[in-house]
Amino acid sequence: MSAEALLRELRSELDDAGLSGAFLVRDLHSGDEIGIDPDVEFPIASLVKIPLAIATLDRIRTGDLDGSTRLVVQPGRSTIRGPMGLTKFHHPVEIAIDDLLYLSTSVSDNTAADTLFDLTPPADVAASLREFGVNGITVRHTLRDLVETPAERFDPDDVHLAHSLAIGAGTAGRGHHIAQLDVTRANSGSARSVVDLLQALWTPSSIPAEVADRVRMLMGENVLRHRLAPDFTSDASTWSSKTGTLLNLRHEAGVVEHADGQTFGVAVLTESRVPAISQPGAEALMAHVAKRLRDYLRST
Repeated sequence: MSAEALLRELRSELDDAGLSGAFLVRDLHSGDEIGIDPDVEFPIASLVKIPLAIATLDRIRTGDLDGSTRLVVQPGRSTIRGPMGLTKFHHPVEIAIDDLLYLSTSVSDNTAADTLFDLTPPADVAASLREFGVNGITVRHTLRDLVETPAERFDPDDVHLAHSLAIGAGTAGRGHHIAQLDVTRANSGSARSVVDLLQALWTPSSIPAEVADRVRMLMGENVLRHRLAPDFTSDASTWSSKTGTLLNLRHEAGVVEHADGQTFGVAVLTESRVPAISQPGAEALMAHVAKRLRDYLRST
């Protein structure tokens, strides 16, 4: 099958499922790539925790921060909701910066991430990316800002109404009446810029090796493995990634390393037209499309 025919088929499958999005798969050694709308910009949700980890670890490398420093995290410090981690704690806890990095990146703990943002604000994280020559990803706000959406104003049984609003409130030029979904106001990036970031972490770049090594390790320990991981993990491959979720957005970005030495960066940024919180079929389709693109590259 030609690349054009494959992309037509995959676009049709996505449309039938009420999904649209940006996909890019790149061979990190040869640079060959294939994608669907890889330059369309999206709010990146929790994918911002990768740049946050890079900036924090670089400050540890230079001695500006000490990874063993313990910080007291208070319960109820924000309105952040989340399924696990410090977000669920009821009492103050003392945690080292190194351990906050694990919670933020591998567990996607929003409270841990915002504690790190208190040390390295969004503008400084953005400056760190520019310093390392990684362009196309904009960091504007914390996770605390990210979750102050209409979803937090509805009772749990009515959160689907917030998804309906998210689906219908977009404007021309990727703007949105919900600030967190507006690419001119949110943390944002494209599938291409996210894969560029993965490339900088997995191949020699201006990111210091000890920083890149630790970020790769943290992504390899990602506990959220319900999207792309089932299609990219096997006895002959490893999958290191970070997910991102906000209202009708579902993302994942990662690297699959095969035993034969082939290594592929994968970025999937999607938005759903279906006003439902739980959409396992959409997540399975994300993985299916990404795997088909990877398989095409492997076969050429």
